[in-house]
Amino acid sequence: MKKVYALWFLLVLPGSLLGQAALSSAGKPLVFTHVTVIDATGSPAKPGMTVLITKDRITALDVDGKVPIPKDAQVVDATGKFLIPGLWDMHVHTRYAGISFLPLFIANGVTGVRDTGSPWQQFEQIKRWRSDIAAGKLIGPRLVSAGPLVDGPNSRWTYSTVVNTPVEARKATDALKEKGADFVKVYDLLSRDEYAAIVDEAKKLRLPFVGHVPFAVSAAEASLDGQKSIEHLSGVLLACSADEAKLRKALVEEKEQPDGKAVLDSYSEEKASALFASFAKNGTWQVPTLVNTWIRIGAYTDDRSIMDALKYIPGGYKSQWNPRNFRSAEELAEYQRRLDKYLEIVGKMRRAGVQFMTGTDTLKAYNIPGFSLQQELVLLAKAGLTPMEVLQAATSNPARFLGLASLGTVERGKIADLVLLDANPLQDIGNTAKIAAVVVGGRFVSRGSLDQMLADVETAAKNWTGTPSGR
Repeated sequence: MKKVYALWFLLVLPGSLLGQAALSSAGKPLVFTHVTVIDATGSPAKPGMTVLITKDRITALDVDGKVPIPKDAQVVDATGKFLIPGLWDMHVHTRYAGISFLPLFIANGVTGVRDTGSPWQQFEQIKRWRSDIAAGKLIGPRLVSAGPLVDGPNSRWTYSTVVNTPVEARKATDALKEKGADFVKVYDLLSRDEYAAIVDEAKKLRLPFVGHVPFAVSAAEASLDGQKSIEHLSGVLLACSADEAKLRKALVEEKEQPDGKAVLDSYSEEKASALFASFAKNGTWQVPTLVNTWIRIGAYTDDRSIMDALKYIPGGYKSQWNPRNFRSAEELAEYQRRLDKYLEIVGKMRRAGVQFMTGTDTLKAYNIPGFSLQQELVLLAKAGLTPMEVLQAATSNPARFLGLASLGTVERGKIADLVLLDANPLQDIGNTAKIAAVVVGGRFVSRGSLDQMLADVETAAKNWTGTPSGR
């Protein structure tokens, strides 16, 4: 499985770049001097370092004065600054027309994303982006994509591949493999037999399967079956309920989520402990997307960190996003209770040894590409992860998950996807948003160039008159 991911990435690793004004010359060495390196291996910060980047690789890294600097190098005096690996958003959806996803990710230090569900047409667009990024025609993050998610009848997503039998489930899995999808995303309405067929077929094809835990399946069963990641903590609270059997029966029959209060009121510490131990044992990764619930609260209360980023979104979307159109004060209180519980169980899973990755579910309402990933880091810290653990959830953990030994840390020989920060993220993880520059595949993107990218996105959003899409 790791070899499949790694082989694919070797084909697209040359890097992403756009106009030459925004990026350093492809053949010119890049050197950071006097920088504090936070390599995301778990080691302490290393101050006073020199980092040499040749083409797309880190070719030397040592204390100042010990790294020979090529005469033609672009030298960046990084005194007082901090160098970390590029960030990953491991749960995005880029199927929305008119949104400038790629520059928004890069401007926020996000150099890799996993698209977890899109129609075949968008999957083909993602493949074109990959090609243009690799050829140096486009600036953007590294892209991993599922193509259409696989769901049962009456799926709420028009682009999903709907299956009605285990045979159809196997054929859908085969089609994803044949068309080049990097993994299978399973969804809510799959029956137990259909899910089992996907599990079996995906394993035969050495194709990872991730996603929601289907209503008919327990999160504990999904973990035992080898589901590689669970998104949004889906099915986790239900699997922690003392009334799980009764609530799941109603869930399967009614095809919609059970009453949140009933699930929270029946939470069992004993069941939760057993479940989290199983996740750790089976290597079931979690992508909590805490920001998705936090945004529902923050948008309702006009949180400035959300509202200030809306200038990058076309008006057609914002007009649909009035929070009072889909939320009441009573629902707001329930969301707050749910978020509090999510923060609690993430902390408990962390203590049980469960592995995490950062993800956002962008582009849900108010969930702005790149910006929401920065907020997810803050929420994971609030849940009890240390700053280093949060940083690893956004850098080295996604690289390990994808089997990419050449990414995820700041070490000699690694691909140079990096973020230069103005402040120390190990003192405050919120400092990952204080970006001085980004390095994408060895190419240096200055703060001025990042600001210009954002200004261009803002202008494009103001001028876009198309029809919002997504479902």
